[in-house]
Amino acid sequence: MSKLDIDFGLVAECRASASQIAGQVSEEIAGKTTVSVERTITRLLGVDGANELEAPLPNVLVDHVRDHGELGRGIAYWIGNALLADPDATPQTIAEAVDRGELDLCALARAGDDAIGMRAMRECEQRIECMSADMRERRELRDRLGEHPPPLRYVLTATGNVYEDVVHGLAVAQAGGDIVAVIRSTAQSLLDYVPFGPTTEGYGGTFATQANFAIMREALDEWSAKHGRYVRLSSFCSGLCMPEIAAMGAIEGFDNMVNDALYGILYRDINPVRGLIDQRVSRMINGYFGVVINTGEDNYLRTADAIEAAPSVTASQFINRQLALDSGVPDAQIALGDAYEIDTPVANSLLLEWAQAQLTRELFPDCPVKYMPPTRHMDGNLYRTHATDSLFNLVTIATGQGIQTIGVPTEGIFTPHVHDRVIGLENVNYVFNAARDLGEEIEFKPGGIIQTRAQEVLAGAHALLAQIAENGLFAALGDGVFGDVPRQIDEGRGTEGIVEVDDGYLNPVTELMRGATSHA
Repeated sequence: MSKLDIDFGLVAECRASASQIAGQVSEEIAGKTTVSVERTITRLLGVDGANELEAPLPNVLVDHVRDHGELGRGIAYWIGNALLADPDATPQTIAEAVDRGELDLCALARAGDDAIGMRAMRECEQRIECMSADMRERRELRDRLGEHPPPLRYVLTATGNVYEDVVHGLAVAQAGGDIVAVIRSTAQSLLDYVPFGPTTEGYGGTFATQANFAIMREALDEWSAKHGRYVRLSSFCSGLCMPEIAAMGAIEGFDNMVNDALYGILYRDINPVRGLIDQRVSRMINGYFGVVINTGEDNYLRTADAIEAAPSVTASQFINRQLALDSGVPDAQIALGDAYEIDTPVANSLLLEWAQAQLTRELFPDCPVKYMPPTRHMDGNLYRTHATDSLFNLVTIATGQGIQTIGVPTEGIFTPHVHDRVIGLENVNYVFNAARDLGEEIEFKPGGIIQTRAQEVLAGAHALLAQIAENGLFAALGDGVFGDVPRQIDEGRGTEGIVEVDDGYLNPVTELMRGATSHA
């Protein structure tokens, strides 16, 4: 039953258009890989570390083959051949030998393609099975310790120093937070490499490194075991190293990852083809290992008007979901983005926000929607912000969102302190408890403001999806359909990292994960 009285025939047509759009994207990016995808394969084969110049070994290995003009065969092909040439070698020792200049992968005598493929596949299977076993243990731990019921409270931390992030993360857990999300350092998404080791300096966030991931994971696991409640960990799987961060998160046992299809394209000017290839592989990894992905439609409302842009948000949700499904991510792991961003002086803004939130829940009932707090129109008035957050919390619980990023009173002033987050969590906890079953108790007036608004947004999304299905997603990006930000298919950062693949291209990771049932 729909509280909004929406036309589910229209919904089916929206899904059909989204499927057509996703199919067009697949055709456009077919026959291509990227340097970040190839580096991801080396990481999943066990390559880690950096050389004396702090160049990560995955970069050294991939750049070595690319400089020879042979990356079209795939890095796994050359590693597999080197493993056959030296039975005592490992992917890590191969990378170290290449870095020292002692080994030229492309100069080795080549074994047969079948033998190389089997050797690379066997190595990859062993590594992935070990990771899968670790993730099974993590899910068992989560089930044994238990969590709060949804909506899960998602709290951002960002100090620049991973050891300070641990202090903030533990304070968040103590105050009732369910998911600790460590914001990445500003502009890390533009780096075409992942820094190595623990970091203690970062502007606007902390560098996403595997060492930092391990430090945060260990601290939260210790807290969870001591207090008998599991606390999830999340990071930002976006930018030029999107699939690498997905692999690092899976290795270190992350539960959630911000992993949007279009965010880097729109807001970091990453080339659309590069971004969509990388999101496909990153989501394949997250889907396979049971990691919940968070999409980023909420960001559109920071660059476009929330009332006017609502249909584009809903259209993007349909597209983002279909791209995720095509990458092997099930609905239960697709936390679609939504946000409470209508300016509060707008008459009936609460009803308009309620309509959008309820519409998202009814359109995607099996997805744990990630609902974002008001940020764009927060101007430093702590009292107004806190009051608006209270309304946001009310809509969250009443519409049954799956994950909620908490709002804090100092939003828009500075990076929140620990006590600001605690105050925000106290507000959330109060409203969630006070209105726990509100959504089950209310219905909307037929033909009233909420129903009418939701139906108008759905109709607008339907028309937009039909237009995009006709012209293609890349044309829509060029026209600035999403977030009022235009991006062209042949422009943007990372274009030079796109690689045309050869007929004999080898990628054991996608072969193993494509079509596999999620481990969630």
